Amino acid sequence: MTYNGRPITLSRMSRRIARFLVSLVMTMVAALGVTVVTTGTAHADECYTWNRTLSKGMSGADVTQLQIRVAGHVAYGEVLDIDGSYGPATAAAVQRFQQAYGLPADGVAGSQTFGKIYALQDADCTPVHFTYAELNKCNSDWSGGAVSAATAKSNALRTMWKLEAMRHALGDVPLTVTSGFRSHACNSAVGGASDSRHLYGDAADLVGSPSLCTLAQRARSHGFNGIFGPGYPGHNDHTHVDTRPSRTWSAPTCGI
Repeated sequence: MTYNGRPITLSRMSRRIARFLVSLVMTMVAALGVTVVTTGTAHADECYTWNRTLSKGMSGADVTQLQIRVAGHVAYGEVLDIDGSYGPATAAAVQRFQQAYGLPADGVAGSQTFGKIYALQDADCTPVHFTYAELNKCNSDWSGGAVSAATAKSNALRTMWKLEAMRHALGDVPLTVTSGFRSHACNSAVGGASDSRHLYGDAADLVGSPSLCTLAQRARSHGFNGIFGPGYPGHNDHTHVDTRPSRTWSAPTCGI
């Protein structure tokens, strides 16, 4: 069996069905205006389980995990700090996530918000429409880049969640990643820049449909500081997105 063009085992499919049903029930409850008393945990999850409702002023590792998953739901030009502190920017990102998936949009992360996140992620914490293999076609152990293997893999996970948000905003159309993390050796082999963000694991090159310009334009509202597309040297056949420290956008053909 395949899903979105990828093989799915029966156990993986059953997990997705269960998560879909949980998400569907929570959405129906919200639509009916029914109040559900809960501790903030929709159900145990293989990746990560939140055990409390989160709101402004709170902090901790559970806030960090939430921020990773909502970082793609930001305002135009904004990049959410993944700092474990639930401030106004995090509340706004949570609210946009809730709006995107038809949940009560109050900026407070409780059982319905967590239930939707559970439905959107696989056991390895990746969003359901992306995999570590897609973000690393270089070497399986994530070594040899500009940062440690653990950091490169963590950066790739954050990129995938931003892409998941972007994918949903575009109507849940598949996004094709042709290049993600690269070691120095892989980067040199493809003629990448010596300071390429691919070496950090936080970059992705996108092709296919939607158009490259649509991808470049849409990425501006999903937490990417680096965007390069058609009209920028060497980028007429793909759109590049990354999370560099400061903003640099250039896709002249697309009006960026």
